[in-house]
Amino acid sequence: MTNNKGLKSWLNDFKPDCPLIIAGPCSAETEEQVLKTAHEIKDSDVSVLRAGIWKPRTRPGGFEGVGAIGLKWLQKAKQETGLLVATEVATRAHVELVLEHDIDILWIGARTTVNPFAVQEIAEALENTDKIVLLKNPVNPDLSLWIGGLERLYNANIKKLGVIHRGFSTYEKNNYRNNPEWQIAIEMQSKFPDLPMICDPSHITGNRNMIQQVSQQALDLNYDGLMIETHINPDKAWSDPAQQVTPDLLKKILNNLKVRKQTDEDFDFISAIAKLRTQINETDEKILEIIGKRMKIVEKIGELKREKNVAILQTHRWQEILERMLLIGKQEKLTKDFIISLFKAMHQESIYHQGKVIND
Repeated sequence: MTNNKGLKSWLNDFKPDCPLIIAGPCSAETEEQVLKTAHEIKDSDVSVLRAGIWKPRTRPGGFEGVGAIGLKWLQKAKQETGLLVATEVATRAHVELVLEHDIDILWIGARTTVNPFAVQEIAEALENTDKIVLLKNPVNPDLSLWIGGLERLYNANIKKLGVIHRGFSTYEKNNYRNNPEWQIAIEMQSKFPDLPMICDPSHITGNRNMIQQVSQQALDLNYDGLMIETHINPDKAWSDPAQQVTPDLLKKILNNLKVRKQTDEDFDFISAIAKLRTQINETDEKILEIIGKRMKIVEKIGELKREKNVAILQTHRWQEILERMLLIGKQEKLTKDFIISLFKAMHQESIYHQGKVIND
């Protein structure tokens, strides 16, 4: 994907000066539910109605979607409201049915993105299509896997491409259903600046009360749009009730969002931010110098452990450090997740340095 300029051009077909908003139920449940949702969101900033037709479930026995009949409901919603329509595909058969029913936007889900064979099959089924195709990040935090899926679609001569950031699974409990790992999405943006990036705050949070916060954070990071699950009666939804919002709440969220400018040409602004960034650069250099000094101390500890044949990992000491840093971090108004991530990385680097000393 060395020449990916122009990938954002399809965004020009949507509302100007407004992020692309895709909204609708997690799952199409009934024709009435789909149509009522569509009519209640059409008079807003929403451009695309989404609904899951086939639902991949972790375990059998759950609601796995209504199947192809739901595509007819999406067709009818499009005819009655003028909204474009979107759904998820996971197999060649899904693609064929979606194309047959003239669905406008297809997305590939996180569980499918992890399987290169499945993505390749979908890419071949969509070769040369003029449909918009969006690729969600894989379940696991693997940027190369995400990029690989994107390249398979691009190599199939699919020009209207975009990606959806829906967060990543983690075995650790935190405030999110799927940890956002913003730095991975930011790196994707850096590698492909002309690629549309959509945020899915519903799957990141798993909690409708956090949708506003994560949506704004995405816009602050120059995302091109949002995909927000919206249901006429979320608490009685057949799948993922906790993360869906009502059409009224969706409108409130959208009205409260602030779209940021890429930059500002005001001289005072440019001068002030340049000075502050210089201070950031100097501070970053000092941080690395201090970490370098810390690793030299770590190596000395490694020498003592080697001399006495002591194991590298000392669990109680690690817990002691982490608890102490969490207290100090709180005083410095740093988030718990940041402190844990930072010192886990520091601990891993320390283990690496001690391992080199002990096994030298």
